[in-house]
Amino acid sequence: MAKIKVRPLDDRVIVETMEAEETTAGGIVLPDSAKEKPQRGKVVAVGPGRLLDNGERGQLSVAVGDEVIYGKYGGMDIEVNGEEVKIVRESDILAKVIS
Repeated sequence: MAKIKVRPLDDRVIVETMEAEETTAGGIVLPDSAKEKPQRGKVVAVGPGRLLDNGERGQLSVAVGDEVIYGKYGGMDIEVNGEEVKIVRESDILAKVIS
């Protein structure tokens, strides 16, 4: 089977989701049914930017490699080459994680 390559369009971003926490801060192990959907991930691809009224492309605020926090229900989950990724609009990204 050939590897699928995905390039986002306009102001969309492809985010590789990070695994949900398996234990609480107090050390309690969470079963799969109690884990929240991860809302944090690493940007693996970005589109060229939104097309503006004057015909130019708007610049995105995130770049490949950035760790971001996005809205809980934003975007669309897809599978690419056996890995779960999320396609979100830049406006669905709430923050960049600064380390």
